[in-house]
Amino acid sequence: MIDGSGAARRVADVAVQDGRIAAVGPKLGAAKREIDAAGLIVAPGFVDIHTHYDGQATWDPFLTPSSWHGVTTTVFGNCGVGFAPVRSGQSPYLINLMEGVEDIPGTVLAEGVKFDWESFPQYLDALAAMPRAVDVAAQLPHGALRFYVMGDRGADHGEVPNEREIEAMARLTEEALRAGALGFTTSRTTKHRAKDGRYTPSLSAREAELLGIAQGMKRAGSGVLQVNSDFGPGEFEALEAAAKLAGRPLSCLLVQVDAKPTLWRETLDQIHGVRRAGRAANAQVGSRPIGVIMGLETTVHPFAAHPVWRELRDLSPADRYARLATDTALRERLLAPRTDGGPAAFMGESFDKMFPLGDRPDYEPDARNSIAAIAERTGRTPQAVAFEELMARGGKGLLMLPFENYAYGNLDVVHEMITDPATVLGVADGGAHVGVICDASSPTSLLTLWGRDRTRGPKLPLEFLIAKQTRGTAEAYGLLDRGLLAPGCKADINVIDFEALRLGRPEVVYDLPAGGRRLIQRASGYRHTFVSGVETVRDDELTGERPGRLVRGPQKAS
Repeated sequence: MIDGSGAARRVADVAVQDGRIAAVGPKLGAAKREIDAAGLIVAPGFVDIHTHYDGQATWDPFLTPSSWHGVTTTVFGNCGVGFAPVRSGQSPYLINLMEGVEDIPGTVLAEGVKFDWESFPQYLDALAAMPRAVDVAAQLPHGALRFYVMGDRGADHGEVPNEREIEAMARLTEEALRAGALGFTTSRTTKHRAKDGRYTPSLSAREAELLGIAQGMKRAGSGVLQVNSDFGPGEFEALEAAAKLAGRPLSCLLVQVDAKPTLWRETLDQIHGVRRAGRAANAQVGSRPIGVIMGLETTVHPFAAHPVWRELRDLSPADRYARLATDTALRERLLAPRTDGGPAAFMGESFDKMFPLGDRPDYEPDARNSIAAIAERTGRTPQAVAFEELMARGGKGLLMLPFENYAYGNLDVVHEMITDPATVLGVADGGAHVGVICDASSPTSLLTLWGRDRTRGPKLPLEFLIAKQTRGTAEAYGLLDRGLLAPGCKADINVIDFEALRLGRPEVVYDLPAGGRRLIQRASGYRHTFVSGVETVRDDELTGERPGRLVRGPQKAS
């Protein structure tokens, strides 16, 4: 047993009664149902605090792929985007914003999300009405709040809210937190744009607006201030001032970007300064590169900006593959190195950081195995090598481009991040970037990569890794009733065959509303997952049980 506290593993029985852990210790006696976990890891359920299941949670009771990876609690509403509060007629803009920021198709959201609520408390009630396989919790997003209060002016960065509107935001923030929101989230990064190209509404919110919302948090006396920011000059100071006024924890998304590969460390130093001053602050970090997945059916790939590809976009995947496989002239035109610029073109030209993704994905790939390196060794063009990889498996071949957390071509920086005492795990983005990224499987690769398989640097103890993904993430949001195998705690439990634990290869499926496409990734090695003592996964498959509930606000330890 690895109990989530960081303590050394030990052999013990875990007794469960009425959804709680009743006792932990040696030889506890007979039970109504007994599971022999000899040779297996018994650990708390994983708590994933950075997801974007805001829409999916309203139609999908199983919240895959997260539920396939030992996750028993998910928190969404991150990065200032979400679906409440919302006035009648405003939902198209919120869909447009979510589609642009989190790459969730608008047609999927328009069909899947019913928007039968207006206020944030009503949204929570809608979530509470659906039993599900995992517990869910939501945060109040700044983008939706601003648009609700200011209307179209809220998405106009030339507009500033007046005092009455700032007070309305404060009041609604207090209302949401008192109803059970776990926090308030804002986005301050130019990476976040709506589908129509407009920057996310909260990007230019000024100090008066941030401090006004902080007053609402202060009055509620609960909630985390979660931020995604580019952390330009003065930005951290403004956000920290809001958290200080609110008297609430500050949680900052932290990744390494190629353009400024040391900025993450500067921000982490600032977080340590806040902690030294006696205030709560942490950085949400990932445990692997932010890996852009490229295939002929994904959003981005090396040929996505090529004019020839545009001729093929309206074909079905099967028809497109057949054309590419049989039409030599078409292939020659496609492989000619020509693009029309833009982000897709940039992705298509990064062959030195692009890698084949095989049956056992490598999340710390060596530059010697890049598409560019393979092309040089074999005397071919990078385009030809990439095309061959994508056409494999009947057009289902995949490439990975480590987009962030990989500026130096290894995971040494990530090792620094996850071992820092001021960090928590929180960049998995389950439910988001469905045609580009498949990092909801991070809880599994956390254990396999860092606990067993890493060859290019030091590994980390399983006790540390499990504590980081369970008690560490739970405590960050005040969920003190979970993330620990101890009497009185919620009986969220994973039983894992660690030696057999594996990540499958990502795949594209079309199972979202309106036939929407997404990337998924399965795992093997999860013998059992329990939520509140009810088995939700057995031998890597969902049982169909739905004991999960909405978590309203911080939870006390029993």
